[in-house]
Amino acid sequence: MTKPDIVIRNGSVIDGTGAPARNADVAITDGVISQIADKIDDIGTREIDAEGRIVTPGFVDIHTHLDAQIAWDPIQTSSCWHGVTSAVLGNCGVTFAPVAPGGAEVLAEMMESVEDIPQRAILEGLPWDWSTYGEYLQWVDRIDKGINVGGMVGHSAVRLAAMGERAMDETPSSVEDISAMVDLVDEAIEAGALGFSTSRTLLHVVPDGRQVPGTFADENELLAFGDVLGKHGKGIFEAAARLGERDREEHLPNTRAEVAWMGEVSRRSGRPVSFGLVSSSRRPDLFRKVVEFTREENEAGAHVRPQTTCRGIGVIYNLLNRLPFRNTAWKQIFDMPSEQRLAAISDPERRADLLSADLAAPADKLWIFPDGDARYDCQPEDSLQAEADRAGLSPVELFLDRCIASGGSLNLNYPILNESLESVQEMLDNPMVSLGLADAGAHVGQIMDSSQPTFYLTYWVREKQRWQLEEAIRRLTSDTADLFGIKGRGRLVEGAYADVNVIDFENLRLPQPEYVFDFPNGAGRYIQRATGYDYTIVNGQIFMDHGEHTGAFAGTTLRS
Repeated sequence: MTKPDIVIRNGSVIDGTGAPARNADVAITDGVISQIADKIDDIGTREIDAEGRIVTPGFVDIHTHLDAQIAWDPIQTSSCWHGVTSAVLGNCGVTFAPVAPGGAEVLAEMMESVEDIPQRAILEGLPWDWSTYGEYLQWVDRIDKGINVGGMVGHSAVRLAAMGERAMDETPSSVEDISAMVDLVDEAIEAGALGFSTSRTLLHVVPDGRQVPGTFADENELLAFGDVLGKHGKGIFEAAARLGERDREEHLPNTRAEVAWMGEVSRRSGRPVSFGLVSSSRRPDLFRKVVEFTREENEAGAHVRPQTTCRGIGVIYNLLNRLPFRNTAWKQIFDMPSEQRLAAISDPERRADLLSADLAAPADKLWIFPDGDARYDCQPEDSLQAEADRAGLSPVELFLDRCIASGGSLNLNYPILNESLESVQEMLDNPMVSLGLADAGAHVGQIMDSSQPTFYLTYWVREKQRWQLEEAIRRLTSDTADLFGIKGRGRLVEGAYADVNVIDFENLRLPQPEYVFDFPNGAGRYIQRATGYDYTIVNGQIFMDHGEHTGAFAGTTLRS
């Protein structure tokens, strides 16, 4: 019998199916799970003692925008620090393939405008030596990858490649246009794309303010793409859907129609559809209506699943990047090199001018991250305004004093979606709703949500005990893998690919987000680490060891 490469012993094995944890050993041989048993006699080349630890499948993140970052960051930070071993690229219709000659700059501009990934980094960081989606996947094959990555082909890129400037028109596409686009999608799915994605939200715009290509595509065009998936019998249809936009509160006709076309795509193609769903204080009941509309479509034979985050989606402010204070004095601060700003705000001669600033965000919707681990349960009594009132200071003055005392590292959190964790809980209580929408690699100067798995486990499971640990692991692993057709991953079973986490659950921690300047050309972004992930194994090789990269690049390209 072949000697195992790794044996993980004495751990509490949570297999990703939702089944109860059990004490067992796990053997890994040639990149797969070769044995799971109460006691494995064979000695592995590497032995890991997991006593007091949980042993889980690697986490599968279905909503990332790491499309550009994989070119210069082969370990895919920050995802790698949070147990993620497989990531899906190409969400929201914005991808880098297919691309017509001369089209790279347009796609890079669009990615920067929609997902806040610097255009210059994209153009200089990627080789752009492809035209079809299949050729793009061949490039993904060639590069070093710490984790597994696969992608969907995006509507915006398909439209631009097939129609050029006419892709931006709001008028329906012609039969000939649809035929040309279908051919491009057909090539992508045949080459192994995990599905097709589109953007319908009016929030996604190109630099000149127009909506991205495909935003106003009619049902004939959308159904045609679903038919391609149906023909191949594989792939998912993902949408950044238009929910509650240009709608009337009392009837919700547009939102109902939006869910209806997704249901029809699924029924007609036989393929699953996934779309982003969030709550908002502006329309607090909208998500419930969308969930109800989705249930109706599924009862009529569709397979449609909303996906949402497990915490608020918000803008982070700090002294290195941006603050919600607006006047000439603060502009002068941010015109300085970042290393000079702390001394400048500490200058007593500047203080009066800094304190006279207006706030670009309401102080009762801003929260200072407390000392210690990052917290996202924003309670009204802990807002910047409430803290300032208790201290007898203005919000700007309170922040300024605390920022100086922290050495300039203080963070402000401004949640703008999923602000209510009660609403988040209600959505995630529904088994139809999947865990996603973390946007790893996107909005790099605004948010840091790729740490979602760690928050889910530390806050909802360990602290609030809202869901059983086995159910939480299922939602992070097999549930997302199955939805996106990622075979052989998301479960600890014999014969599965050996993507494994060994986690010190009781000591799992989520530190504060940090702003660093490590993108190409010195561009800045937020990162967030974690502690408690003892080991993350990808395809049978130890990838992360107590939060540090081992040098292994065992990640592979995920194909449908």
